[in-house]
Amino acid sequence: MLGAVPAVDLALLILRLTVAAVFLAHGLNHIFGGGKIAGTGRWFESLGMRPGWVHAWTASLTEVGSGALLAAGLLTPLAGAGVVGVMLVAWVTNHRGNGFFIFRPGEGWEYVMTLTSLGVVIGILGPGRWSLDDLLGLLHWDGWRGLAVALGAGGLGAALLLAAAWRPTRPGASLP
Repeated sequence: MLGAVPAVDLALLILRLTVAAVFLAHGLNHIFGGGKIAGTGRWFESLGMRPGWVHAWTASLTEVGSGALLAAGLLTPLAGAGVVGVMLVAWVTNHRGNGFFIFRPGEGWEYVMTLTSLGVVIGILGPGRWSLDDLLGLLHWDGWRGLAVALGAGGLGAALLLAAAWRPTRPGASLP
């Protein structure tokens, strides 16, 4: 039977690896899947993120980078901030007006809410002992400091990005 500390470390590892897998797959799919980065850029442009190709690269590289950092347990509060930031932008630009369920037309916000929450939780709990952060003695910013980094940096980054670049098309207007 696992003791209390190893069980927590195992749970944190599973949590980090799960979110890492989702983020890595999502970012790599934006770059290499379907319409590749050009198609992702056109999609971002249709959401009002201008210029679309810049935001396609920004989101995709943030997803890949945050996913890799979470998998390694390296700079974990910053990786949590990456998850929070990307998901908050997705929530505002694409999901917020579509209801709760992801299977609804336009895709609801349950998925992005879950990943946003997990990014915050990872920031609060930290990476656990089975991480490069612990091995290297880096960034033991858990608790309130982890919350401040994950939610603060992720939320501020998302807010600044939206303020600077989100220009949604009004209903009935045509794209430039």
